[in-house]
Order: sequence, then structure tokens, then C-alpha cells
Amino acid sequence: MTAGLSLGGVGLLAGLAGCADSLDWRELQPPGLSLVVALPCKPASHTRTVPLAGRSVQMTLLACSVEGHTFALASADVEEPGRVGLALKALADAAVANVGGSVTSELPATVPGMTPNPAARHWRLSGRLPDGQAVAEQLKVFAHGTRVYQATLLGPRADDALAAPFFGAIKVLP
Repeated sequence: MTAGLSLGGVGLLAGLAGCADSLDWRELQPPGLSLVVALPCKPASHTRTVPLAGRSVQMTLLACSVEGHTFALASADVEEPGRVGLALKALADAAVANVGGSVTSELPATVPGMTPNPAARHWRLSGRLPDGQAVAEQLKVFAHGTRVYQATLLGPRADDALAAPFFGAIKVLP
């Protein structure tokens, strides 16, 4: 598993996406995190030690797939404030590499309650899965204190209709 959690290689993509309104959105607070997220399906959780910005960290991934799209939230505590920006950049770089992608847009990331950081970004990517299938990806990397997050939508469309309920529901709790 790479710093970007190999979301492009998860291999959970199949079929064509339907309308975002048909998805079964549910809000949840992942155990151990001061964060709320909405997902359109029941997530599985995996924790692994991964290299991130020159250090091994425990990274937890919550992910589910529905209608050909994967929705994921990865999180790790980098323990030192000086490592946060490096970790956010490493997460974004790994996401681009995982899909052999190119950046189609980049904006500052905004998440209610996040710790401001110039490396917090919302990216749109286009690329290909290892099997050659074209894929679109949106990801948002941000932090709260020394905890870094990567929220990802990956699939054939990954458009704003699918992304808005996912990214719009993310909030860091006090």
C-alpha cells in the first residue's frame, strides 16, 4: 500500500454509475476520528502501516464501492506539525501516480473545522486503472492538527453530482 493507499489499484470499480440521488447516503463518524463523513454505501475499514513523507505511520482507510465508484477516506497521524504539509503533498502525489493520471484542476481545500494549511487541496484527475480502464478521480487532502486526511471519489465519472454529497458532508468536529 502506498502513501495514497493505492486507491487506483483497489480494483473495486465496475459498471456504469447511476444518479447520485439513487445512492443510499448515510452520515457516520469513523471510530477514533473527530470527523463526520457521508458515504453512499456501508464502508469496510482497513488499517496498515504505510510510508508517508519519510516515516512509517498507521493509516486507516474507510472505503465502499457502489455503481462503479469507490468512495474512500484515509487518515493518519503524522505526529509532528512540520510533517503535515509534506504528508498532504505525498498523499496527492501518490493519488496521481496510482492512476497514471494528470491533474485537470486544483483548488484550495475547504473543510469545516480543518487546520489551515497551504498544502490542503481539492484535485480533479483523469487517468487509467492498471487494467487500462479510463478513470476520473476527485480527492481532497486536508489536516486537523497533525492528523492528515485524504477523501477520494474514483470511478468512470467522479463528477460533481457524485462528489458534492460526499465532500460536502465532511466536517471536522471540535
